Amino acid sequence: MGSISDMPVMQEAIDILKGFDIEIEVDIVSAHRTPEKLFDFSKNAHNRGISVIIAGAGGAAHLPGMVASMSPLPVIGVPVKSSNSIDGWDSVLSILQMPGGVPVATVALNGAKNAGILAAQIIGSSDKCVLDKIIFYKEGLRDTVLKASENLNK
Repeated sequence: MGSISDMPVMQEAIDILKGFDIEIEVDIVSAHRTPEKLFDFSKNAHNRGISVIIAGAGGAAHLPGMVASMSPLPVIGVPVKSSNSIDGWDSVLSILQMPGGVPVATVALNGAKNAGILAAQIIGSSDKCVLDKIIFYKEGLRDTVLKASENLNK
């Protein structure tokens, strides 16, 4: 995340990934205040065994795109509505509008939960254990809706 103030939003991704028993690394890497750390993290994440990067940022939200520009890994951007934000739209557009050749998968404003699920699905495409947990999770979502529907119609 770009700032510790992003933590309440990013916690949802952390919780989802921990729920799938996926090892995670959490850090603050600011595109504007710690560019050297950003370069080192982005260029070396794949060498440390990381397979997907979730980058949350508010305001100008350059972190996801900058990470994606230097890393061969898939990057999922989480636009964060921050105190210096224009209702979150600046963050959404900064992450969403990437130039050709530098993709960033983008979830909804403050959508870290979905970023965690998407990261797990990417990992699950080559890890059967994680895939099975995702299948179970999605079955739980279905069952919750079916039960609510059943209770509504009683």
